[in-house]
Amino acid sequence: MSSNRILTMSRAGREALDWEMERRDDIFCMGEDIYKFGGIFGTMDGFGAKYGPERVISTPISETGFIGMAAGAAMAGMHPVIDLAYIDFIGVCYNVLLNTASKTHYMSGGAVKVPMTLLIGTGGGYNNAAQHSQCLHATVAHIPGAKVVYPSNAYDAKGMLHTALRDENFVIFLTHKGTAGVGWMGTPIKTTLSEVPDTPYEVPFGKVKVYREGTDVTIVGLGMSVHESLKAADELAKDGISAEVVDLRSLVPLDRDGIMESVSKTGRLIVTDEDYLSYGVSGEIIASVVERDPTVFKKPPVRVTTPDIPIPFARPMEQAILPLAQRIADAARKLMA
Repeated sequence: MSSNRILTMSRAGREALDWEMERRDDIFCMGEDIYKFGGIFGTMDGFGAKYGPERVISTPISETGFIGMAAGAAMAGMHPVIDLAYIDFIGVCYNVLLNTASKTHYMSGGAVKVPMTLLIGTGGGYNNAAQHSQCLHATVAHIPGAKVVYPSNAYDAKGMLHTALRDENFVIFLTHKGTAGVGWMGTPIKTTLSEVPDTPYEVPFGKVKVYREGTDVTIVGLGMSVHESLKAADELAKDGISAEVVDLRSLVPLDRDGIMESVSKTGRLIVTDEDYLSYGVSGEIIASVVERDPTVFKKPPVRVTTPDIPIPFARPMEQAILPLAQRIADAARKLMA
């Protein structure tokens, strides 16, 4: 392992995919603008020249078509890696995700596997309005049969992509646009960068990561919310409040034991999520604790999320509705009052 190799999430994911493709002929890539440009997050940067047009296929803007093709290829023994760019586009191809890619393994009694990895960018914060700024991870996590992971740093991005590419099931691999570390999103967020081994490794699905130890309040987040929670924890520390920041990393499977362990220690819970408030991950996390032992709570749990409205285009309005550090810190102060 190199001792000082610090990578962005985008470069770490690219490294995992490149390593697997070099050694396995069954993996190929599909998506818009990937052959020449490597996709909007650069995960396939240079792959067109290296692997050629038969393994790096730039598609028309037809998500239903190329994701349907990918599901069929997976059933036939290949492992397609699909760059969907923005999660807002899942409405176009939802039938394939809901009824084919996720369920065929089960409906065939295990006879037909669907080893397929779907790479999707999520989230707002850069003024791309209502149809390009959503998270919607609760929507895809609600699909029976699909695995859904959401790393928030470069080390986990590489390890979890290796894990996804070695899985014989359909995996939805989410990355918040703001954490990817690509140039068009501005300077990379420091806490997304990691020392990354130059050899392959796997990060298991279904295990939370305690980013920061604390004793007073547990803040559970995922994707960009983890980094906003870390900022909030820094501010809270100035007030003498010790916040524990827990990164879910994986939605399906979900590490309910890890969440419970943290809340049992602090007695207070804030769930922060850039997805919508209602019927979402935030409610699921709270329910997971309440169903096990509601007496662990010293105060009722709190949700800090995006409200149930379309994401505004105007920057001041968008910033006002996102679950940023100040909202998280304010919620923690109220819990500690």
